[in-house]
Amino acid sequence: MMKGMGNMQGMMKQMQKLQKQMTEAQDTINASEFIGKSTNDYVQATFTGDRKMTALEIKEEVIDPEDVEMLSDLVIMAVNDALAQIDKTTEQTLGKYTKGLPF
Repeated sequence: MMKGMGNMQGMMKQMQKLQKQMTEAQDTINASEFIGKSTNDYVQATFTGDRKMTALEIKEEVIDPEDVEMLSDLVIMAVNDALAQIDKTTEQTLGKYTKGLPF
């Protein structure tokens, strides 16, 4: 009976260590900057890893009052690009911790 308990304790210790490493990895991602870009870098959206936009740069040459839709599309493209980078980095970084876990 005691032998099994020690094993359980060891497993809990491993889980806590894993949790700490995952938290640290997530903090590192959150502190990182991700810059999403549209076609020809007309629009750049800067996000932190926790998905907060910190900057939005729009080049003057694409600001056309006659074509607001195009500008809108470029902004969406840049934002989605940044968010995709965050997802990919998060998956690559945290994926190594969650591989093989039963949940």
